[in-house]
Amino acid sequence: MLRYWTAGESHGKTLLALIDGFPAGVTVDEAPINVELRRRQGGYGRGGRQRIETDTVDVRTGVWQSVTLGSPIALEVVNRDYKLERLEDLPRPRPGHGDLTGAVKYLGSIRGVLERASARETAVRVAAGALAKQLLAPFGIEVFGFVAEVGPEKIEPVAGTLDEWRAIRDASSIYGLNPDRDKPIEQLIDKVGKEGDTLGGVVEVQVHGLPFGLGTHAQWDRKLDGRLAQAVMAVQAIKGVEIGLGFEAARRRGSQVHDPIHYDESKKGTPTLGYERPTNNAGGLEAGMTNGQPLVIRAAKKPISTLRKPLASINLDTKQEEEASYERSDVCAISAASVIVENVVAFEMAAAVIDKFGGDSLAEMQARYKLFMDMAAER
Repeated sequence: MLRYWTAGESHGKTLLALIDGFPAGVTVDEAPINVELRRRQGGYGRGGRQRIETDTVDVRTGVWQSVTLGSPIALEVVNRDYKLERLEDLPRPRPGHGDLTGAVKYLGSIRGVLERASARETAVRVAAGALAKQLLAPFGIEVFGFVAEVGPEKIEPVAGTLDEWRAIRDASSIYGLNPDRDKPIEQLIDKVGKEGDTLGGVVEVQVHGLPFGLGTHAQWDRKLDGRLAQAVMAVQAIKGVEIGLGFEAARRRGSQVHDPIHYDESKKGTPTLGYERPTNNAGGLEAGMTNGQPLVIRAAKKPISTLRKPLASINLDTKQEEEASYERSDVCAISAASVIVENVVAFEMAAAVIDKFGGDSLAEMQARYKLFMDMAAER
């Protein structure tokens, strides 16, 4: 069973991810992990913190001569902006944050809650997901995320292959798939920022090359769609998750929702095993299991709660109404959210691959994968 925990505070000394259940025999390259960490820090509308930090990963345990051992792996991302001991508490909780609920729950300070609740923690979740991609790659599985909406503005992707989309996204200031939409959305973000407000949006992640049968129908807590939804909803500021058509499926008739099944003998050796679908409204999942089609998952991110033009709040000591406290923040972090969601999805897909094909070593997993694909092709 592949799993991980994280530790660290936003302005603490460091951030850590401890990964358990990662198989032996995977060659680890820190460079692509650092690429993902840099992407997480980018995107139009980010704040001053990203000019301070230069996130890089240090693989501290579980690796010998750049190859995983099968033992727990510790990943570290050091905070350059370490100043936790010098920071004062916030007297006024910010609406939309965990300030008030956490301070009441723990009978303590707002600072003690916000430092851990901060999205800064996602740096090591991105690192864990980027490591997981290095396990997925030998199976031909690719995970790709992008921004689909910013505030009220939809970004319709241009036509292209996955490689072409990646080039477009990586050249985009907002990580979208339509270059003509970058400048108008930059202008929207600027306008909202000048008004002291913030913007959210919607991100989409696709996973290509998935075999049949990851996940299970047999128990509610092991269904892959449920596991993915939980992982994505656990990202800070995510308020909704949908797979495939998602909520749109509820508005259509069954004949307009379900994906017809055809068979193409020439594609028997591909992940679809020849079972082709003209549509992918299910988003690659049926009954909690992958069906050979690309996984399509979207997440809705609310606007950042820290506003330069604060909403009404109260002083926790006096209980008098005052404006909410302000901490340095972003105007729009939807680009970063696309990177974070992409990588938490990658980690869950790696966990599902290990569940299906075993997890002691990569070589054993690859042998079982080949055996399963050969047997399934004759089903």
